[in-house]
Amino acid sequence: MKKHSILTHLAHAGRTASVDGGRPVNPPVVRASTVLFDSVAQMREMRARRGSERLFTYGARGNPTAFALEDMVTELEGGYRTRLFPSGLAAAAMTLLAYLRPGQHVLLPDCVYEPVRKLAEGFLAQHGIATSFYAADGHDLQARLRPETRLVYVETPGSLAYEMCDLPAIADMAHRHGALVAADNTWGSGLLYQPLALGADISLMAATKYLSGHSDVMMGTVCTTEAAWPALAALADAFGIAVSPDDAYLVQRGMRSLGARLSQHERGALAVAHWLRTRPEVAEVFCPALPGDPGHALWRRDCQGTNGLLSFSLRNAAPDAAERFIESLALFGIGASWGGFESLAVIADMRAARSVTDWSARGQVIRLHIGLEAIDDLLADLAQGFAALAADKETGLPLATHADSLPALSGH
Repeated sequence: MKKHSILTHLAHAGRTASVDGGRPVNPPVVRASTVLFDSVAQMREMRARRGSERLFTYGARGNPTAFALEDMVTELEGGYRTRLFPSGLAAAAMTLLAYLRPGQHVLLPDCVYEPVRKLAEGFLAQHGIATSFYAADGHDLQARLRPETRLVYVETPGSLAYEMCDLPAIADMAHRHGALVAADNTWGSGLLYQPLALGADISLMAATKYLSGHSDVMMGTVCTTEAAWPALAALADAFGIAVSPDDAYLVQRGMRSLGARLSQHERGALAVAHWLRTRPEVAEVFCPALPGDPGHALWRRDCQGTNGLLSFSLRNAAPDAAERFIESLALFGIGASWGGFESLAVIADMRAARSVTDWSARGQVIRLHIGLEAIDDLLADLAQGFAALAADKETGLPLATHADSLPALSGH
């Protein structure tokens, strides 16, 4: 039978079994804590089997709506099974706790999502789990492996500056050392990047971002190989981790349009990235999809496209230049997260977010998420932002924001 495109699977995966009278296109929302059985024997049997099987036995063990989303993520990621968590950070935290024990060591990339860095330096350290950081591109990983290293954590492209690493090479190195590999795949969203196919054992995502796509739900997912699954499942069950069926429904509904949304995000981001390279105010553009980017060759080899994220550094060395530029924009909201339909702009504090790479001599970095607005409108907004910054520099007057004369379209 012909294998269908992943875009086709996104439209058809995760549907419930048919029932008399037909079936809904999307799985219904099943809200339940208590689950009733026909007999004591059935209840006893279901409870005996639920350690190794996915069964509807109690709300804390999941529900049919969440199971449908798990199946959809598993198909997207190409893994064995998936578990859902209340947020992306919760998914990362449970991954670390599932595969590490006191006295062991984990390697995190210098580009790791900053809350994961804080979790490792705080909670893990307090419980006897050591952490080291390696360069975002992985070139120094071999030298940082220890006898007690049990997990190598990868984020590619990395947060904020989008560095690429050679995941197949890292996975081979880690496995020969006896360590597992966990990859944060939030950027790739399963559609653009597939860590499990490239050698990782665990792939986690913040479904808050592109899977949901509408900036209105929090969730994390972890998909694993069959060998890695039992440790994660046991910990999630022990902690009583479950997600709302309403949230699961929203994420699955968002995933149906993932391919179409990412395609438009990509077109906008590439247009903005190429345009930024022509601007004299810009020192550097960080986007692995751009020719000449240090990670471009790996991006071409391993990725199936790009998304709406990119960053750039300013030549203007004034301490408040990035802040003044962002506050002059009208169509870019100022807010955490990304992956929704809206464009966003925030300051990326690279000196706080990196400990292996020295960013002290580089300019201020601004992270953009290019949403679904018209590209020409976004370019015009960015152009007036540069113009306003230049005018403010020349006059020495406080910046008069363009947003003052336009509706606050994206959260200003």
